[in-house]
Amino acid sequence: MLLAITHLPSPELQHCELTFLESEPISIETANFQHKNYRAMLERCGAKVIVLDENLACPDSVFVEDPIIVFDEVAVLTSMGVESRRAESEAMAKVFSKYRKIERITLPAKIEGGDVLKVGKKIFVGASARTNKEGIEALEAIIKPFGYEVIPVKVTGCLHLKTGATVLDDRTIFINSNWIDAKAFQGFSKVEALSDEPFGANVLKIGDTLCMNEAFPKSIALVKSLGYKVDSCNISEFVKAEAGLTCMSVPFND
Repeated sequence: MLLAITHLPSPELQHCELTFLESEPISIETANFQHKNYRAMLERCGAKVIVLDENLACPDSVFVEDPIIVFDEVAVLTSMGVESRRAESEAMAKVFSKYRKIERITLPAKIEGGDVLKVGKKIFVGASARTNKEGIEALEAIIKPFGYEVIPVKVTGCLHLKTGATVLDDRTIFINSNWIDAKAFQGFSKVEALSDEPFGANVLKIGDTLCMNEAFPKSIALVKSLGYKVDSCNISEFVKAEAGLTCMSVPFND
């Protein structure tokens, strides 16, 4: 069964961590409405959605992807690249311990789930503002025994690897090469993000459907023209918090 863990938006979302964007007013009422629609989209794609509310006091807790990285064999609790988000970790460990053995990455190693792109047994990890060399090495030490290959990817100009690079299928990467070092993806076909929709390459693959942000209609049209099945929703309030579709759920097979 495909599960998708989500978390309700925090009433403190306005106070989220920002690295590359300036703060804008965020409507929590609109955010809650958009999150409901996001969950409905996941359900349309065949996922059973689980909704958490354990970390409502934490401004960024809706972005459940960052505190945990889930593989078939193990779930890795991350050390988080910013101190304000580390309070999210224990609740996530409690939830995921029902499904996986938990391993932990500890400081000074820093890593966030938004920097981890899984393509089969190849695990691309962004060297970003939130993930350091020690974090990449710590993840590798945990998952290499299971046959995974960890490939570092230089990230500049955006928050996480998956802000600017995601999969369309197991052979094709949708990428903004102004932000992401495309050389890391040797052997893959690459579809370049559109210059007027630079955030459009953040795509969430659920089953055989690609979930996309309605704010990027040209990117949606491009992906559809390549023959992919697309669903979409509006996440404008979360984009103000420097987020994409991938940030707000952790899909995995139970």
